[in-house]
Parts: sequence; C-alpha cells; structure tokens
Amino acid sequence: MRLRSIFLPIAATSRRDLVERSVQLLIGLFLYGVSLGFMVRGGIGVAPWDVLALGVASQSGIGYGAVTVLVSIVVLLLWIPLRQRVGAGTLLNALLVGPSADLTLLVLPEPPTVWIGAPMFVFGLFLLSFATGLYIAADFGPGPRDGLMTGLVRVTGWRVWIVRTLIEGSVLLVGFLLGGPVGVGTVLFAFGVGPLIGWFLPRITAMRSARSQHLARTR
Repeated sequence: MRLRSIFLPIAATSRRDLVERSVQLLIGLFLYGVSLGFMVRGGIGVAPWDVLALGVASQSGIGYGAVTVLVSIVVLLLWIPLRQRVGAGTLLNALLVGPSADLTLLVLPEPPTVWIGAPMFVFGLFLLSFATGLYIAADFGPGPRDGLMTGLVRVTGWRVWIVRTLIEGSVLLVGFLLGGPVGVGTVLFAFGVGPLIGWFLPRITAMRSARSQHLARTR
C-alpha cells in the first residue's frame, strides 16, 4: 500500500477556513483531555477505555496520560489490517488527549466528598460530549477508538452497537481485572455519552458548515 493512500486527504478549503478548523480541532482535543481529568477526579468511576488506562497505570507505574497515549498507539496499529485511513485529527487525538488529561489532573485537586466529586464527573461528561462535537466537526479524521469501531463494522458487517458493545465490554473487563475504577460513573457514561454527543454534534456541525459557506462566499 502506498504511504499516501493510508492518510485521509484534507478537503479543499480556503486557508482561513483551514486555520479555523485546525484551531477548533486543537481546542476540542484539549477540552477532551480536560474532561477526562474531571471524570477521573470525580471518583465515581470512569469510561471503559479509561478503566483500562487507569488499570494499566496502576499496574505499571506509568502515568495515566502516558498510558492513554500508548493505548491510542496500540489501537492505531490495529487499524493496519482493517485498512483504515489516518487523518491529521487521528494522530493529534492519539498524542494530545493524554497530556491534556495529565495537566488537568496536576492542577485539579481531589474532591473532599462524593457530593463534590459526582458533579465534577457530570461536568466532565458534558464537556467531553461538547469536545467530541468540536473535534469531529472539524473534519480531520476520526479518533483512534472510533476508527477501530468503524473499521470492524466495515470488515465484519456487524451492527455498530454490537461492535461497540464488544469493544467497550472487552476493555472494561480487562481494565477492571487490572484494578481500574468501575462505578456509577461508568454506567452514567455508558447511557449518557451517546445522547449528549447526539445533541452537541449536529449543532456544532451546522455552525461549522455555515461558517465554511460564509467564508467561501467572501473569497
């Protein structure tokens, strides 16, 4: 396979639109990491992939953010047999979210009670959904985990919900066995993240599309 064929092309656009989308992507990825920090500090459980990352971190002594990056790299390697194409947003997602989460954990103190921790988790969940809408609407390629899911759906022909359930159920089980935190927050994430992203994403996409059309008309 030619090297250039594994990378998603960047859609033809004006320089200003490209800069704005790039800034949107970076802000979205930074806020995504911040949201993970809030949910981890909440102390009531985390998303399945973070159960895995925290479980690996607890067993290896490697920091949570570094493990998040390493897991993303491993997931990207799984793209190769699936012939998934990598976008700039895919690579930046793999490299930036973990450090952003670590930075948040560095400056965000642990809550003294669950009555403060639980709202921190809920805030993180809303922020994650908003950040997901930002970086997806920037249209620079899917995140590593999303690409793994869509690649498996394409190769196997299975329904999206079956593939997603199998992936997240597997990483949740492995993470739990490694000592990752599973709690009510894990359940809240499982049932809440889909509807929240479903609310934010179309609105952010529509705003991004309207902005791009405006810039195209003013060229």
